[in-house]
Amino acid sequence: MTGILALSAGSLSAADFDWPQWRGPDRTAVSKEAGLLKNWPQSGPKRLWIYEKAGYGYSGPSVAKGKLFTIGTREDSECVLALDADNGTELWAAKIGPIWENDRGGGPRGNPTIDGEKVYALSGKGDLACINVADGKVLWKASLTEMGGKIPGWGYSESVLVDGDKIVCTPGGSKGALAALDKNSGKVLWRSTDFTDPAHYVSMVAAEINGTLQYIQLTAQSLVGISAKDGKLLWKTDFPGRVAVVPTPIYRDGQVYVTAGYGAGCKSVKIGPKNQVTTLYENKVMKNHHGGVVLVGDYLYGHSDGSGWVCQNFKTGEEVWSERSKLGKGAITYADGMLYCLDEATSTLVLIAASPKGWNEQGRFQLDRRSTLRSRDGKIWTHPVISNGRLYLRDQDLIYCYDIKNT
Repeated sequence: MTGILALSAGSLSAADFDWPQWRGPDRTAVSKEAGLLKNWPQSGPKRLWIYEKAGYGYSGPSVAKGKLFTIGTREDSECVLALDADNGTELWAAKIGPIWENDRGGGPRGNPTIDGEKVYALSGKGDLACINVADGKVLWKASLTEMGGKIPGWGYSESVLVDGDKIVCTPGGSKGALAALDKNSGKVLWRSTDFTDPAHYVSMVAAEINGTLQYIQLTAQSLVGISAKDGKLLWKTDFPGRVAVVPTPIYRDGQVYVTAGYGAGCKSVKIGPKNQVTTLYENKVMKNHHGGVVLVGDYLYGHSDGSGWVCQNFKTGEEVWSERSKLGKGAITYADGMLYCLDEATSTLVLIAASPKGWNEQGRFQLDRRSTLRSRDGKIWTHPVISNGRLYLRDQDLIYCYDIKNT
């Protein structure tokens, strides 16, 4: 099996079209849902509800079994919030740690990860918590800084990975950049002692390559594959990251693709027999800051600094098309043949066909309410989420839900 795995044991497999973790069931930001609107009315899709008490932060929604989870703030704490996904009613709030403060906007960054009857969440300061889905009771907590990690400049931003009986995260540092914890107790099972880069802002993916389950992670210096069994370094290649490396790696059929902003560009490698690494291409076609990239068929889509929205050939790395004038920089999600592109500065969401033939717009709308909490230097950096015919967006304290089902 060579595709991306949400987890080896399958406990995160989506019911219907749930979105139980960062970038969906398999961490690709590609939904398998169908029957969605292929064009929008002039005012955009119908808004079903808006929740106004999420507090500070850029954590996005995770949705499972009719409940929506995100991380926000209350008073002096970062909190996991549980809402009814159908109507936005708050079900509970669970404190997990003190608030991370930053001039671009404090609060949590990563998405919660839902695994059956438990939800796992990481705060901006590195407080990792396991919480009971039913009532919000905190079952255990751990600290990435107590594991030897150092808080990155803009806070811990990773969305932790559930894999079978393990929680896997990236404290960074000399004790091992990656850590696997028992998901029921929080006990550390292993550290990647031969891979010790500092943590950046990337959420890893899992894949089975050459018959071995491994975690693919990216830092400012390295792209690596780490053994899921014991944390051993299986392969490594250099990456020219700088300042902040954020986007999640993309994996398919032995090929790994990564990108970052601040001029770093993109790189793709092939993992061959005995984990031999061959560079396929390395260029500046995609310089994705933190809005993410999606792979649809043989084409990658996302925003590239300086070039605008870009379609790139996954196999060759060549630019297929670019569009700078239609929409500003932002995040992207895919569902049912369409790309959902969010402008981080204007709160405009555009629906376009996912096609190598060019920008084909089928609707747009702008959030009719914007947060008054957001830092003057902060923008709308939470990625769109699509689950069970609903589109979810967040601007700090405000969470929006729209009906995008074609009825």
